[in-house]
Amino acid sequence: MSTSNQGITSGSASTPAFAAQQTTPVGPPAPRRRVKRKTWQTVIWLVALIIITAVVLYPLLWLFLSTFKPNSEFGQNPGLFPQAPTIDNYGKVMEGIAGVPMWRFFLNSFILAAAAVVGTVFSSALAAYAFARVQFKGLGIFFAAMIGTLLLPFHVVIIPQYIIFNQLGWVDTFIPLILPKFLATEAFFVFLLVQFIRQMPRDMDEAARIDGAGHLRIFWSIILPLIKPALITCAIFSFIWAWNDFLGPLLYLTSPENYPLPIALRLYNDQTSSSDYGATVTASFVALVPVLLFFVVFQRFLVDGVATQGLKG
Repeated sequence: MSTSNQGITSGSASTPAFAAQQTTPVGPPAPRRRVKRKTWQTVIWLVALIIITAVVLYPLLWLFLSTFKPNSEFGQNPGLFPQAPTIDNYGKVMEGIAGVPMWRFFLNSFILAAAAVVGTVFSSALAAYAFARVQFKGLGIFFAAMIGTLLLPFHVVIIPQYIIFNQLGWVDTFIPLILPKFLATEAFFVFLLVQFIRQMPRDMDEAARIDGAGHLRIFWSIILPLIKPALITCAIFSFIWAWNDFLGPLLYLTSPENYPLPIALRLYNDQTSSSDYGATVTASFVALVPVLLFFVVFQRFLVDGVATQGLKG
């Protein structure tokens, strides 16, 4: 009895010490040492960034300041600033050219760009869902053929496409420029969306299928909300590419009232007569402003779409 009592006593005596050992608060971790950059290193980095920024922004700054140069200074004043600033170039541009006001060129470009965004995003998302989620015979062959179109130059299919659209009577209309966008002809966007969809777990599809959802419901209610960053990326690129497209409208549009901005800029430089360089530069800057604003507004979504990998928790 005495031995057991002593064991109990010693055990109870050691228990508080053990508990105190266990409940001892652990202090905060030692702060990391911040590596201080030397002053001369900071100055070098700052100077390098300023030089790179100046090189990148110089063409845009030159274009903006050249809009205030009179036509006589082009070729004589290579400097950045105009000697006799004027705003007459903006008045000429707003009046239009070839009997067509400038707002009509803007409207044509906006119609083509907006239709390109809607058609490219919708058709590419459908095609990507089919490649990523639907199992059918020849899936690998069709996907490889789709990727192979990235290696096919656009100039190879110009003549066959023009013959087809000409026989259908669609030349000098917007249809040849809009219709292909609704047929998932942009393999780059399809491939981008396929990679996003493949990273999503199939458990959500199986759960929705148990509840009776089909492919259309799964695509609309599950897949589309989750690939929103990729869809925004596709929309941004397709808008910029359609807005700046020159070769397509040059091939299919012949009437000045149907010209978008890139083709309208060509009218200011006529090889058979004198060219109005001031109006050309001003029209170029005015045409650049919507794309610049569009990119600035949606830059955050563009970065999120490119950087997003898989699903966020």
